Amino acid sequence: MLTGKAERRPRGDLARVLVIDDEADIRELLDLTVARMGLSADCAASVAQARQLLEQQRYQLCLTDMRLPDGEGLEIVRLIAERYGETPVAVITAFGNAQNAVAALKAGAFDYLAKPVALEQLRSLIKSAINLPRRSGVADGTQPAGSATQLIGHSPAIEHVRETIDKLARSQAPVYISGESGTGKELAARLIHDQSARRAAPFIPVNCGAIPDNLMESEFFGYRKGAFTGADSERDGFFQAAQGGTLFLDEVADLPLVMQVKLLRAIQEKKVRKVGSTVEESVDVRIISATHQLLKDCVDAGTFRQDLYYRVNVIELKMPPLRERREDVEPLVEALLVRLCGAHPPRLDRRAMKALEAYSFPGNVRELENILERATALCNDDTVVFDDLQLAPAVVVTDSQGREGETLDDYLNRLEKQAILEALAKTAFNRTAAARLLGVSFRSLRYRIERLGIEE
Repeated sequence: MLTGKAERRPRGDLARVLVIDDEADIRELLDLTVARMGLSADCAASVAQARQLLEQQRYQLCLTDMRLPDGEGLEIVRLIAERYGETPVAVITAFGNAQNAVAALKAGAFDYLAKPVALEQLRSLIKSAINLPRRSGVADGTQPAGSATQLIGHSPAIEHVRETIDKLARSQAPVYISGESGTGKELAARLIHDQSARRAAPFIPVNCGAIPDNLMESEFFGYRKGAFTGADSERDGFFQAAQGGTLFLDEVADLPLVMQVKLLRAIQEKKVRKVGSTVEESVDVRIISATHQLLKDCVDAGTFRQDLYYRVNVIELKMPPLRERREDVEPLVEALLVRLCGAHPPRLDRRAMKALEAYSFPGNVRELENILERATALCNDDTVVFDDLQLAPAVVVTDSQGREGETLDDYLNRLEKQAILEALAKTAFNRTAAARLLGVSFRSLRYRIERLGIEE
């Protein structure tokens, strides 16, 4: 029987796990499970004992209960996130207490387990945490030009995305990627997967809007032989195909409400039932979802369940449109030309490049790639000129306020500059406070101020 004192068991150079729980039988269960996996465990029964151990020893994983005699498990989560960032921490919550689990994930927890603890899920979680790669900047833009698995550019907006991806890769929390069409939402999802402990397992992308409603359940969860006419053999679904890896739900807002209920249960219980089966099977899958729609508006309109919204939107990653990162256009052009044409691509003359840098790109990076693909087919002498681009004409806005002759970009820039100046004036030019007032990040505001030439 383990006591309430901080227990330490040196076991050579084995990976170490910190177990925090005030119930002796739970500590013993976790300690034995860890030991049978060839790892070493230190046990604590309170927040104070855990703090003491964290100061003395580095851990590859921390498992903590949410309720402790002298505090909350969230205190441990926040402490580790602030001072021991390389240590993933998982929380143990009461069965069905989704609110605590979401709060822990938002605070920086790696994952969560529900009581009573299922040993299969516990072992899977421990393996994932121990196998987390060290921070190495995989997505730092150092990959070869034209690589299909990198975020290209060094604008403040894209640097912020890289930093966020690096943090998200060290968590198991569901991620919601928002952004306009063509901004690279699936690429961001792949980077999160590739830098995570799940990188050796499958990444399964699913376009939720492309699946007929009557096939939705069987496609997601699989089916048993004879479950319906034509089911000649048993088949796995997307969840089983992504076992141990990541399931990317693109255009998740297109899911019908009936399917949203079943998806919510699969995410909460980490179990699925094949069509025609009476038995649920456990699945270990991380959910990353995306849509070009505003998911909160879909909730308000009644087309997306609020409870599912809070499950898939534990952490949000916003992909910036290309018009907000114009300094990335040139490196994107260079990389895309290599991808399209190989080692000796055509070049863009100065006028063509300037035109692209000034273009609004309603279709974002995807539209840029289409423009370049068309231009390289039309160009002569290995040089792309302005006419080869065939850009859509600038939109001219005319109204009673006298904006005749002003392009849409100029008009929007003027409104954006006016809004920023008003926010800065209200906050005595405190940029941090102005960013909060405008609902943008400090980095984004700083970039916009520089782009618009705003001077204090």
